Amino acid sequence: MIIRSKAPLRLGFAGGGTDVSPFCDSHGGCVLNASIQMHSFCSIEPIERPIVEFYAADREERYVHELAGEIPVDSLLPLHKGVYNRIMRQFNDGRPLYHRLTTYSDAPAGSGLGTSSTMVVAILQAYCEWLKLPLGEYELAQLAFEIERKDLSLRGGKQDQYAAAFGGFNFMEFSEKDVTVVNPLRIKSWIRSELENSLVLFFLGQSRQSDSIIAEQIKNVEQNDSVALNAMLKSKQAAYEMKAALLRGDLTQFSVILGRAWQEKKKMSTVISNSRIEEVYEIAIKSGATAGKVSGAGGGGFMMFMVAPENRMQLKRALAGCGGLVLDVHFSDFGAHAWTVNN
Repeated sequence: MIIRSKAPLRLGFAGGGTDVSPFCDSHGGCVLNASIQMHSFCSIEPIERPIVEFYAADREERYVHELAGEIPVDSLLPLHKGVYNRIMRQFNDGRPLYHRLTTYSDAPAGSGLGTSSTMVVAILQAYCEWLKLPLGEYELAQLAFEIERKDLSLRGGKQDQYAAAFGGFNFMEFSEKDVTVVNPLRIKSWIRSELENSLVLFFLGQSRQSDSIIAEQIKNVEQNDSVALNAMLKSKQAAYEMKAALLRGDLTQFSVILGRAWQEKKKMSTVISNSRIEEVYEIAIKSGATAGKVSGAGGGGFMMFMVAPENRMQLKRALAGCGGLVLDVHFSDFGAHAWTVNN
């Protein structure tokens, strides 16, 4: 028997950063995002030998644990260990689960597509399938959030776990005491198709660590930095405006808001943008893009650009000359799910 799972990565259009405490606790946060047809994958193979083996195939990292009890968490596959420890402790009475767990993702860690949180959700979903745990989307996402932010003390927001669990287009609202409301959006098929045709992704060729960016954002909020706080409030407002533009199919206004929101996002932290990002952005605008932004916390990873479909190929050729990877966007309707293969 083999248990497999997959969870979709996401594009954050507006509001990113407002889902991070303490801002969302005191001001309320909201994010507009959509899952895409890039995924994180997990496979679990139960074994009789008294070992637990983790293997991240895309990173070629392996860990084998031969002792009962919780696994010490260090820099080697901390997400895998953190999920296992919580599952064993909360759902298996502290008894070890002997198995081989393999993961890989369509995008590298630090890509800005929510890769780490999506991987946690994919691993959790596989355990849920194996152990028959009746967790719905909210419970799955909240558990993933607690493992990352509380068990492992990793800084970050809340949108990625919920985007991976729910899938589709969502407008998410965040308030104090970890309260999250996910509002699925019913996007007309022609709007969805036009948006797919109007988006181009560009991987800068370098991943980034979001921890330092988020740490600065948190510090700015705690110190009541007026520039950063005002930028976050405007980013929150942009999410509302962009949702309205998307629902009515006004992609011209959608693009205007995207560009404006990117300028505000850069004020949240001094390391969200850099010379490489600004150079690519300028080339894209000169080559037909109407707006763009870095996906995720910033600093590197993927950039997304809006472009009139008739100028799409011109933009893709220009970006291809910037030394990174150019990708099309295809949205996904489905959140995390798992299945069992009986050999």
